[in-house]
Amino acid sequence: MTASSAEPLPAAPLGAGAWPRYVEAYLEMLAAERAAARNTIESYRHDLASFHAFARSRRVAPETADADLIRHYLGAEAGKGMSARTTARRLSVLRQFFRFLFAEGIRADDPTLVVDRPKQGRGLPKYLSEDDVSRLLAVPDTGGEPEAKRLRALLEILYATGLRVSELVGLPLAALTRDGRLLAVRGKGGKERLVPLTEPARAALADYLVARDRFLPPGTGGAGAPSPWLFPSRSRQGHLTRARFAQLLKEVAIGAGLDPRRVSPHVLRHSFASHLLAHGADLRSVQQMLGHADIGTTQIYTHILEARLRELVNTAHPLAKATGAATTD
Repeated sequence: MTASSAEPLPAAPLGAGAWPRYVEAYLEMLAAERAAARNTIESYRHDLASFHAFARSRRVAPETADADLIRHYLGAEAGKGMSARTTARRLSVLRQFFRFLFAEGIRADDPTLVVDRPKQGRGLPKYLSEDDVSRLLAVPDTGGEPEAKRLRALLEILYATGLRVSELVGLPLAALTRDGRLLAVRGKGGKERLVPLTEPARAALADYLVARDRFLPPGTGGAGAPSPWLFPSRSRQGHLTRARFAQLLKEVAIGAGLDPRRVSPHVLRHSFASHLLAHGADLRSVQQMLGHADIGTTQIYTHILEARLRELVNTAHPLAKATGAATTD
């Protein structure tokens, strides 16, 4: 599970008693053994604090919760209008946490084993047409302005690689290989993958690197310590933030004449995968470039393959030409 692309959730109170100690031990394990990102840890903390508040409202110590209490909690969250997807995510967090308590000998059982996952429809990924993406990429005017050069490089890299937005803005300068053709990306769980850059992305990146020093925070560059980031900024993190890039992308969408509500970094990631498959890429290659640990996650894009196969049958099959159309079951 991943945190959303928004800024980190504020730390939620964990209350008194043994619960805070267990939660902190669990979150420390996630950070140390699974290399969980800070935003992921804060998201887990927030979800566990939500369950803690519900259990305490029922006068139950949350670490002693049974399956019925967990079901009531999920039902109460759904009753507040929470989506099935979000409710399922919260159950996933509780499953992992109570599994940890069981493994550590803190509990003799795992109450989540008999709790059913909320039913949810499988929505198709939202993506832009190739024409819409072309309009987005045409917006930044790189007439010498550093901001425009940076924006074009960000957009070209995102569409060329399908990186997660956190991976994009947090790219180290060393991620670019010497020949400038590949990026070494460290994704979820610290796993590294190599992704190729398209010619337009390489050109935009080379153009931006000439102006990169304009974005260095005070005290870096020149006689100061060098910035390790490909996209440095004056933010607390030292690099461009996800929120700032999302804001810039909305502005680009407006400039392209597109509804900004339809455009986000994740939509461009979906567009990258969908367009690759539409042009003949195989699912395994797309899985590797997206950094999915399980190909089942990549299979959300099979609707693109199905559409391409239908078109192939209708245009290339001899019987389709004879009858004027072909149908698929």
